[in-house]
Amino acid sequence: MRVVTGVVGNDIHVVANRLIEISLKERDFEVFNLGVNTYLEEFIDAVIETDADVLLISSLNGEAEGWSRDLLFLKGRFDLDGVLFAIGGNLSVGEASQEDIIPKYKAYGYDLVFHQVDLNEGLDKIEETLKKGKQ
Repeated sequence: MRVVTGVVGNDIHVVANRLIEISLKERDFEVFNLGVNTYLEEFIDAVIETDADVLLISSLNGEAEGWSRDLLFLKGRFDLDGVLFAIGGNLSVGEASQEDIIPKYKAYGYDLVFHQVDLNEGLDKIEETLKKGKQ
């Protein structure tokens, strides 16, 4: 399975990004890591160019929301029906609960949302979802 990953927007959390890449490779994913400070359009371009099965975006500074609002628009411009869209990390500035965050990001077009979830737990859920087929 191919996965495009990286850190969205003006987030520069290099260490976390590298840990995600290492963890994905240990699970036998073919990883295309775009690094930090990545625009949503760059993620979509990479998904198309690599024929990725998964787009896994991360954010630790909490500002992913502002960078993610155009996902549905971009998904509508391209045939990306077979791609699993996931986002994880700290997905809000300030305090926010799972109940507030998850529906918001799903409305933006993400299939899986991991707000302050352990990396391995999130990757387990991605693998489980891929095995069942994207719902």
